Amino acid sequence: MREALQREGAPADILQCLTKVNIPMSQALMARADLIIATGGQPMVRAAHSSGTPAYGVGAGNSTMIIDETADIQEAALNTRLSKTSDFGSGCSADGNLIIEASIFDKLLAQLQLEGGYLANDEEKAALRAVMWDEEAHRLPDTVAIAPQQLARAAGFSIPADRKFIIVHGDGIGKEHVYSSEKLTTLLAVYKYKGFDQALQLMRAIYEVGGKGHSCGIYSFSREHIHALALAAPVSRIMVRQPQSKANAGAFNNGMPMTSSLGCGTWGGNIVSENVHLKHYMNTTWVSVPIKEDKPSDEELFGSFYDPVLEAEVETATT
Repeated sequence: MREALQREGAPADILQCLTKVNIPMSQALMARADLIIATGGQPMVRAAHSSGTPAYGVGAGNSTMIIDETADIQEAALNTRLSKTSDFGSGCSADGNLIIEASIFDKLLAQLQLEGGYLANDEEKAALRAVMWDEEAHRLPDTVAIAPQQLARAAGFSIPADRKFIIVHGDGIGKEHVYSSEKLTTLLAVYKYKGFDQALQLMRAIYEVGGKGHSCGIYSFSREHIHALALAAPVSRIMVRQPQSKANAGAFNNGMPMTSSLGCGTWGGNIVSENVHLKHYMNTTWVSVPIKEDKPSDEELFGSFYDPVLEAEVETATT
């Protein structure tokens, strides 16, 4: 990257890296910087905010899609595959959980398999759990961001070479149910719901496990369902009928600011809920000159609480 900068006539030192990474060195670097963009989870974000340097933090993901009875099943399955397989599912925006309406559940599951999904059985699901999380539910690094064939092999079984991702049936939602947490690899969990209120209930429960503030999505042509999700979801961005990991961070057809840093607001312990992009790296100077006064009347300000008699008494007392 430094060589490429020099070829373009830019100073190589625009880009610098710690070659021996440790906590004291990271703390020293943050203390000497002008601005910090902190990724990597809450400990890193907290360290950045306590460094004395202005910092933007971004939170963890656990992207969850609701697929209702009005969805285009082929579109939903295709976009799920595109999102789940991008960078081997390592992105925080990659689909982790699908909440599917019961009337279309079997059809969608079949379409996901046509898109390259492999549906794990109960024994395979248990074996995958053992290689993805330890006994205290900490995510193990060796199975992060790997092809589904490698993931299956690590768990002691094999899957066909043409499979693109692995599907497991969710066995519950909560801290004790690790498949409802962030996966960071080519595996997703599916859940069945009846009635949109239950879909919202499952969605809320998933974000209590992890990923608050980050993102969710919906495959629906019902404006009522889309609006209800927007009011209920504790997230900063909701993608409608889009491949989540390719849409959250900005696309030419959705207007999201292009970035790789997604602020999660106070839900995720961040200062902003926006996509952190160019404007956040720039200082702005505001120049103010007098303008015609634009001041609401007391009646407009206080509405039904405005009492002209009381106002007159206050003005008399002041005079």
